[in-house]
Amino acid sequence: MSTPESRAASIVIVRHGETDWNIGRRIQGRTDIPLNERGRSQAGEIAELLHDAGPWRRVIASPLSRAAETARIISDRLELPQAEIADDVIERDFGSAEGMLVTDASARWPGLDVPDAEALAALAERGASAFGRILREAPGSIVVAHGALIRSALTALSGTEAPRILNGEAWLISPAVARDAPAAHEIPFPVDETRNGPRIAIRRLGTPAEQHAF
Repeated sequence: MSTPESRAASIVIVRHGETDWNIGRRIQGRTDIPLNERGRSQAGEIAELLHDAGPWRRVIASPLSRAAETARIISDRLELPQAEIADDVIERDFGSAEGMLVTDASARWPGLDVPDAEALAALAERGASAFGRILREAPGSIVVAHGALIRSALTALSGTEAPRILNGEAWLISPAVARDAPAAHEIPFPVDETRNGPRIAIRRLGTPAEQHAF
C-alpha cells in the first residue's frame, strides 16, 4: 500500500478535461481548443480525487489552453501554486490530420501515421523522457498533458500497450519500493537514456465518472 511518503516521491499524470472536439471525435493535436463545461467539471472531479491521494507540491501543464485550464482548476482546488508550463508535455503535432474526424484520418492514414505529423516513435520518446525528467527533478508533481502523448509515453515506459486515456484520467508513476507487491506494471526506469536506473510502478489512479460516448 502506498503511503504519503511514497506519494511525495511520485508524480501523477492527468489528461485534460473534455473539449467540444473530443465530443465530435476530431483530432486536436496542437490546435488550441478550450475546455467545455463538462471538461471543467471533470477537472474539478479529478482535483477532489487527488486531494485524497496526495500530498502534492506543484502542478505542471502543457502550454495548450485545455491543459492549462485543467491545471488551473486543479491547483486552485488543491491550494497549490500556479501551474508551471512545460513545452515537452505538449500534445503530438498531427500535421494534416488536425481538425479531421478520427474515423476519416484513420482511414486515410492507418494507425494515424500521418506523413507530416510528429513521428510516433519521437512522440513516445519525448513523453517518456519528459515524465522521467519530472519524476527525477520534481517528485510530488501533478502533470496535465494530452491523450496521445500520455498513451505513447506509458506504452514506451512499460513495454506494453497502454489503454486509451480518458478525459480527466489520472495515472500514478511511483518508485517501486516493494518488489513483492508491484502496482500494475513494474518496469525499468530510464535514467540518463539508459534502462539501468531505479525501477518504477505505473497504475491508473482514477477517472471522472462522466465521459463522452466514444
